[in-house]
Amino acid sequence: MAGTSTARQQSRAGVQVRSVPKVDSPWPFRFVLLSLIFDFGRPQEVIPFIKIIPFPTIINALIAISVFTSGKVNFRNPQTKLWMPLLGLMVVHVPIAVNNFWAAMTLKDMGLVFCLYLGLIIYVNTFDKLRTLVSVWIGLHVITAVLGIASGGSGVGGWMGDENDFCMVINMVIPFAFFMIYSEPGPLNRVKYIGLLALFVFTVMVTLSRGGFIGMTAAGAYCWFRSTMKFGAIFIVILLVLFMAAVAPDKYWDEIKSSFSNEEMETGTGGDRLYIWGIGFEMFLANPLFGVGQGNFPWAFEEYEAGREFMEKSRAGRAAHSLYFTLLPEMGLVGVIVFVGMLYWNRSDIRTIERLAKAFPDKDKDGKDNRDKTTAILMGRAMEGSLIGFLVSSVFISTLWYPSVWVMMGFVVALRNIVVDRARALGVATAGIVDGAPRSGIALPKLGKNAKTV
Repeated sequence: MAGTSTARQQSRAGVQVRSVPKVDSPWPFRFVLLSLIFDFGRPQEVIPFIKIIPFPTIINALIAISVFTSGKVNFRNPQTKLWMPLLGLMVVHVPIAVNNFWAAMTLKDMGLVFCLYLGLIIYVNTFDKLRTLVSVWIGLHVITAVLGIASGGSGVGGWMGDENDFCMVINMVIPFAFFMIYSEPGPLNRVKYIGLLALFVFTVMVTLSRGGFIGMTAAGAYCWFRSTMKFGAIFIVILLVLFMAAVAPDKYWDEIKSSFSNEEMETGTGGDRLYIWGIGFEMFLANPLFGVGQGNFPWAFEEYEAGREFMEKSRAGRAAHSLYFTLLPEMGLVGVIVFVGMLYWNRSDIRTIERLAKAFPDKDKDGKDNRDKTTAILMGRAMEGSLIGFLVSSVFISTLWYPSVWVMMGFVVALRNIVVDRARALGVATAGIVDGAPRSGIALPKLGKNAKTV
């Protein structure tokens, strides 16, 4: 009461009293970074005693506690809303799946990933935090790339231990290295990111992953297509091709050329995958709406294989070796609709990011180039290229329940929210984007003739 009385007296005396703005704790954002470190850096695989303590579970639980006690939880983003039917379907599957344990464990893992997703979209709320997030994420991939090269192409362990899975992870970071060449000013920074791009490409070659090569090609084609500096991009591509020709062993090119040979498609891993996919499709047709349950493809396979064999062996107990032939039989049409819906809204968000960011001023208040504008546009493109690298690589590997795509969705939503908030602060009309309104009819100020676009 005394403090209130003093404030009133100061107000009456003409003294302006200002409330001290509340400063958010830095720890929730740090927990998000720590979660990424344990998910993608995998220190628990390198330092044995760390594995004794379930740090990833503890950290994501701390993120969840922080999120749900912060009062900042909202479901305005369609991707966040779509998490609800996905997790709900997974809950339903636990008691009725063939293997209840794997259904429950997959649900638990996805619940933890959802906590990280919420942490990303709530606590990565400024351009500075976004840049820190991307820098840490790229740095983690640099470490895993070096360790992967040292191990002959295998990942550091856990869900990315297999060389094909590891290659998919590297394909997702290649677009970030490419677009950071243009995002970070200065020749030294450009040389640095060109060097990182070469490191990641070399890592892909070391894995000898044929599907990974196709995924890298798709991500690279996207990067060139979305670059506004086509001649500079061609120069970088030529450098990378020359680099690949100089360092790639003959074994690598022989492996790539064998991808679609008759022998490979009849009796090799190609034929093996086609056999598994065919039975997986039969599994989907028998359970078209809801599927057989998350994590249950290997356990339900024997029933649908029905005594058939490939090369005189049953394939029961093996993964589908494809994201798509995991999604279809395990989650049915409901899961497909949810997943495709998430991808659709990610693409919509990336278009929104670019349209709004292009309306930002070219110069900041100090007269320098507006770094936030460049960051928004190029990071949006990097995220889209990352998703393309994931989706193409995942044609041949079972990646659905890995954190990669779900975390990247969190990146996209976080960037979209940051850009919308900045646009509102700058007075850029965002009708049809915020507060749950339909995302159409975005009114933007016209750019002047001399306005610079990225």
